[in-house]
Amino acid sequence: MIVPKLPSTTKESKVNHFMTLNPWPRIGDWSTFEALAKLQNEAVGRTVSVARQSPFYEQRLSAGVKFSDIPLTSKEDLRNGYPYAFLAIPRHEVATYHESSGTTGQPIASFQTEADWRECVDRFTRGAARLNRDDWVLVKTPYSMATTAHQMHNAALMCGATIVPADNRTSMMSYPRVLHLLSSLGISVTWSLPSEPLFWAAAAWARGLEPTDVGKSLRAFVVAGEPIGPAKRKRISEIWGAPVVEDYGSTETTSLAGECCEGVLHPWADRFLMEIYDPLTGTIARHGRGQLLVTTLYREAMPLIRYNLEDIVELWDEPCSCGWVLPKIRVLGRPSSLTGNTAIELNQSSIDEVVYRLPMEFRALFWRGVMADNRLRLEIEAEPAVMQECGRHLRQELEKNLGIPAEVLAVPHGALVSREFLLRETPFVKPRFLCSSLDEWEQGLICQ
Repeated sequence: MIVPKLPSTTKESKVNHFMTLNPWPRIGDWSTFEALAKLQNEAVGRTVSVARQSPFYEQRLSAGVKFSDIPLTSKEDLRNGYPYAFLAIPRHEVATYHESSGTTGQPIASFQTEADWRECVDRFTRGAARLNRDDWVLVKTPYSMATTAHQMHNAALMCGATIVPADNRTSMMSYPRVLHLLSSLGISVTWSLPSEPLFWAAAAWARGLEPTDVGKSLRAFVVAGEPIGPAKRKRISEIWGAPVVEDYGSTETTSLAGECCEGVLHPWADRFLMEIYDPLTGTIARHGRGQLLVTTLYREAMPLIRYNLEDIVELWDEPCSCGWVLPKIRVLGRPSSLTGNTAIELNQSSIDEVVYRLPMEFRALFWRGVMADNRLRLEIEAEPAVMQECGRHLRQELEKNLGIPAEVLAVPHGALVSREFLLRETPFVKPRFLCSSLDEWEQGLICQ
């Protein structure tokens, strides 16, 4: 068990001193990619010094080590170091504590200081949604443990917007209630997984409502947590009549990239040094396609050095008409999301691109597929009157665009995402200690 550092009473925190002397940069402080690289390289040395304050990096980083010789930090390192191995400051300086979902076993700890949150919000609010004091923002991601909801919550607070803390799929936040909030409160911006607006649309249609009537005040969907391609983005916008703005990040790092006014996803390269790792060859480059390595440049509580997120991305330098001198990034997903064998390999994003280009009248929102015997087997929900046409059309498009044999079965709405799931309203029930009737007494449970 790693014991956290005790508060220092004899000297000022080195990390706070570091942040005071070196405030984070802002867009416009550099005008070329060469100047951006210089900014990154200057910040890395200071970050390595700060990281040595944590137990993990104190053991790993010897004095004078070259950055290029520092071994990668893996997710397994963070899991094995739970909870305090990566904490670089005394406990009393931590503002908030977070954890990953822990779906693979041991969760990953994440620490933020007040300054970390200010820096996070500063980059997060660069995105094209441009929150303002007139916005009512529906935060529809988990508040529990992860950082995602708190990013938008803090950003909205800073911009003077009104926050509607809806959380995710809890007993108090059914899809009918989401529709009620969107309509009755005049929600203008939402923050969710990219798939969520599709579930809201399906719930609206199941109740005989049109999404554009329900969300008539919407001006932007801000989404993160899943890869989203052009076709899925366009389909959400068609259904709701509002644009989609993408953000990319993780619980360990918070926002890593955001979308500019031209609809391009840019990594926050002035706040992170990003590298591309090829696990097959072991080579590391500043650009290309492979697993994303991240080095935090202005993190107080939990600096990370060459941390492998394991996300597959494409990263390149190219001028953008938005005027930002930042690289461009395309997020392709994780290796675990890739499905296939030695002959054929594909991921969810590639199928999404075909599915969401289907004609709108099919109302094809939900699908599931599996690769077996070098063939893609896929089911897709569609309007009953056009199911056969939808299945035939999709099979042709999959084979044409992906070059794989496909079997497609179109099924009616409700076959993959049940109407009960979309429409149920499970009330929140407080514990009952004093019964109001003999019937309650006979049930014999305080909580059900």
